[in-house]
This record gives sequence, structure tokens and C-alpha cells, in this order.
Amino acid sequence: MCGICGVVRRRGPVDRSVLEDMTASLAHRGPDDDGFFLSESRDGGGVGLGFRRLSIIDLVAGNQPIANEDESVWTVFNGEIYNFPALRAELEGRGHVFRTHADTEVIVHLYEEQGSRCVERLNGMFAFAVWDARREVLLLARDRFGKKPLYYADHADGLLFGSELKALLRHPSVERRIDHEALGQYLAHEYVPAPRTMYERVKKLPRAHVLTWSAQQGVRVERYWDLEFDPEPPVRPESEYVEEFRELLWAATRRRLLADVPLGAFLSGGIDSSSVVAAMADLLPAGRVKTFSIGFDDDSFDESAHARAVAQHFGTDHHEERFTPRVMLELVPTVADFMDEPLADPSILPTYLLSRFTRAHVTVALGGDGGDELLAGYPTFAAGRVAKLYPLRGAAHRTLAAVADCLPVSTANFSLDFKLKRFLRGMPYASELRHAAWLGAFTPEEQRRLLVDPVADPFAALRVDGGRTDDSLERVIRFYVDGYLQDDILAKVDRASMATSLEVRAPFLDLEIAEFLGRVPRALKLRGLESKVILKRAMRDRLPAGIADRPKKGFGIPVAHWLKHDLRELATDALSPARLSGQGLFRPSEVDRLLRDHLSGRRDNRKQLWTLLCFQLWYDRYGPGSTSDYPRR
Repeated sequence: MCGICGVVRRRGPVDRSVLEDMTASLAHRGPDDDGFFLSESRDGGGVGLGFRRLSIIDLVAGNQPIANEDESVWTVFNGEIYNFPALRAELEGRGHVFRTHADTEVIVHLYEEQGSRCVERLNGMFAFAVWDARREVLLLARDRFGKKPLYYADHADGLLFGSELKALLRHPSVERRIDHEALGQYLAHEYVPAPRTMYERVKKLPRAHVLTWSAQQGVRVERYWDLEFDPEPPVRPESEYVEEFRELLWAATRRRLLADVPLGAFLSGGIDSSSVVAAMADLLPAGRVKTFSIGFDDDSFDESAHARAVAQHFGTDHHEERFTPRVMLELVPTVADFMDEPLADPSILPTYLLSRFTRAHVTVALGGDGGDELLAGYPTFAAGRVAKLYPLRGAAHRTLAAVADCLPVSTANFSLDFKLKRFLRGMPYASELRHAAWLGAFTPEEQRRLLVDPVADPFAALRVDGGRTDDSLERVIRFYVDGYLQDDILAKVDRASMATSLEVRAPFLDLEIAEFLGRVPRALKLRGLESKVILKRAMRDRLPAGIADRPKKGFGIPVAHWLKHDLRELATDALSPARLSGQGLFRPSEVDRLLRDHLSGRRDNRKQLWTLLCFQLWYDRYGPGSTSDYPRR
């Protein structure tokens, strides 16, 4: 895993000192080495590529940038290509000469053969740039699910790109002007959906897209793959689907065990991470599987006992650490420092703790990300089924919502009053937008009360193109993959893990698994209110009793309680009328009402307040006029 950045200019060479500064901002992503490529184009422009390396494969010769035989094609690459051994053999058979044993080199030779279509052959997680000196064209590419980030800024003189926003902020052409549409989308979803960022002139390359740039034609962005569903899945016995899925999961895990450094696995005790550990235990010698989990003092959030049961069942070398609320609270400023785009998913705190703890033992960890999205595993999928039977509309619905609002407020994880109120909150909306209301912080109506300058439709970014499917379940799966998975879950794991220089791999997001699940009958994903049907059938006899059927708990923290106690002073200061008035973004009276209602126990406003607090912490460090600089120069 690495950090990449670069500059292409229409006029004049690239300033090496600026490129080095951009690259240095990514040192946490690649602490082992750096590398640079600078050149001038034939028409008087310039190109510069920067790279920071976290050594995983070919520890000696795998540094970047890497070129082809005549140095007419150069690349910088972040990620892993899991099918690179087969691709390398094919390319060598076609006469290409390799100088390293790294997967990176496959990209330059595959580009020589297929141009931008080379991405269609890659099975992995990646963000990379290729400079084609003959054509004077820059190619940027991002993997199919967006596991690896890639930002860019198109301006009059050329193009900038980088693995993180902070790299672009080191370039003098990038201004920190707030994108108000992005702010509305962040408040709605708790993250900024691609392709926007919180800055007006900076974008994210969306998952499964390539960008090409040339001085003559500028920027062109195109999709090269999408998640598709077979409208009429093949008629086969259910047992055959289950067995094939298990074989694919084992194969995907095997591909992710390739490394020249120590590796292990995150283990929460849920079915997804437990299934990955089960596969690793079959594929590695006894005692070679290292597992890592963390525990919490609050029983409603703690899953460590289940993780220990799975570790004992498979005989792993298990490592566990318990964290007190004080430890996590002390991390809030640290996490705010490395999050150069606001993200209001509170599980980033335990994810960072787990990554830091794991990195003390290994360099690579496998995790269970992607299972919930591809297999309809979140409670909201079942809630969507229930919503179809919900009989109340209009005044009757508003009356029930008002009655539910009078229920005693609990700060426990997924308490009954929290689930009921969130369910009713989403009912005025149709289809997948109901899920946006369930998951997010501020509805469009709430934003009109909150924002000084509200946006027209904060849900617009995730109005789903159903592709070739009209099935409601498959449309919702696409909704989660396009938004929540790409810009929340994967962004959270990438930033938290890479802040500790840990690489995290996700077997469930393997290309072969994703395409197989597009051919699976819907009832093997969600049957009635039972989710992840095919995974449960595949793993029930492989996991300790009860693990396959455990209800999902999630990687949560007691935000509602903290806001009333440990975080009260921080939140009150960050959301004070004086600070908000100076920004001119939020109405201080509405924020004050949200805060007072929560502190008094009248309402549970944890999601709204945490979303605002995360924005304020980000604004202090990366907003207009901010002077903070992470990592420190």
C-alpha cells in the first residue's frame, strides 16, 4: 500500500520542490521509501509523479515510479493486483521484459498492450497513474469498488492528483473554498459522495472509472465496469450456489495472502470477519493465522467475547486489547487531523485503534468489508421489506411519529426507541432514498432549518441508476455500493489504517465474488427478513455455534452518552453561536436547539450533533483560512 500524487502542466516544467512537498504529505501511507519522476513534454509542458512506499511485495526492487523497457510509459500505483502472477506470465509470453517481481510492473506492460482498457483485466484494489510519454497522455484509474482513494483538480494550467486531499492542498493552485452542494450532501449522508469533495475545485475519481488528460483535449472521465444483476439467474440447486460461493471466498482469501511481510486478520466475531478467518485457517499452516480484536467497557457495544470464541475455534494466534472511553476520546483530535475530508462515521475511532494495535504486529490485515453491502446484511435491508407493509400515510404517520418521539430516550447501542424513530423518519421517502434518511443525519427539511444557504436536493447524488435491473433489492444494493460502501466504509478503513501504515484487504470485494453474486437468486441474499442467506448457509457448519446467525451489531461507540458527558465541553465550544456566526454556514439558533434538546434528554440528536462536530473539527484544520498542516512540515 502506498501514497501517490502528481502534476501535469500545459506550460513550463513541474516544480520539483512542490512535488516533493505533496509527496511528503503522504508519508504515513508509505513510510519505507519515496520516488519521483519528472520530465518535460514536447510542447513545453511538464509532468511530475511522486510516490511513497509501504513495502509489501518485492521488498528490494519494487520501488516506484516504474517504467517499461524504453521508459516511454511510467506509473505510480497504490494497492494490490491479486491476479498479477497470471498477467505477468501472459505478458512475458508476449515478449515483455520485467525488471522487478512487484505487481506494479504489470500495469505498465498491460497498458502498452491495451491502453486505458488495461484496468478491465485487473482484479485488485488500486488507484494508479500512467504517463504515456509518446502520446503525452495521463491516465488515472480507480478500482471497481473504490477501495483506494484518488483525488484530482483540473485547472487552467493542467491537472493535479493525489491519494489524499492533503497532497493537493500542498499545491499553490488549490483554494479551500467550500462547495455548498457538497456540504448539503455531507449533512444528509454523513460523508461527501463522489465525485464531489468539500472543496469547490477538487473532485474524487469515482469507483470503476478512468480519467484521461492531455494538453489538447483536457479531462475525460469514463466508467469501465459496474455491478450488474442477472434478471433471470440460472436455475440450480441452492446447495450448488452455496458451495460455489464458499469456493470463491476461499479463492479470494488465498489471493490476498500473497505478501512478503507478516499478515493477519481483523476479527470482530461477526459472520463476515469470522468467515475470512475460517478461510485463512484452512489455507495457512496451523498456528500461522494472527487475529486482532478490540473490546469496550460498554456491553451494548462490546463483541470481544464472540471474537475470542472464533479465535479459539480455529486456533489462531489471537491478540486483544480493551480500550476505555477515555482512550477513544483522546483520539478525537488525532482522527480529525488525518481526516482531510469530513466523515461522521464514529466507528472510525475504534477502526483507528484496531489498526494501530494490529500494525504493532503485522503489516497487512484481511477484513470483512463488503459483505453487508453485497449480501444485504444491514438491518435497513430488512427494514425496507417491513416498510412495504407499513400502512400509515400522511396525518396518521405524523401522529405515530409524534407518539414515538415521546418515548424515553436511551443512549444504548441500537436501542428500541432509536430504531423505531429512525424507521419512522424514513417512511415519507420512496425506495432507496428511505435508506438515505435511515442512515444519514439531516433530512432535506431539517437542512432548510439548519443551513443559512440550503441546497435544493441534498439526496440528488444518490438517486440510483438501476442499470439493467428494476428489482427493488438490487437497486438498494447498488445504492449502498455507490455511496455508503465507497465513500463511508472504505474511506473510513483506508484513512484509519493508512494513518498507521497498515494495509487492509477485503476478500468479499473480490471481482469474481461480486460478479458471481450478480448471478445469484435474490432469495439467497435476503429471504423474508433473513439477510446474507448464502453466506449463512455456507458458513453455519464451519463457525462456532451461533456466530453465523448473530444479529449485526456494528463497530459503534457510545456517541449519544459522550455528547452529554465526556464530549460535552468540546461540542459546546465547537458549536458555540460565536463560532457558527463567524462561519456563516449554519443557523446558530437551530444548532443550539439541537444541543439543548440532546443534553436535556428530550431527544436523541447524536447523529446530527456528531455530524456537525466532525465538520467543525475538519473546518478548524482544513477549512477556508485554516493554517494547520497535517502531517506537520
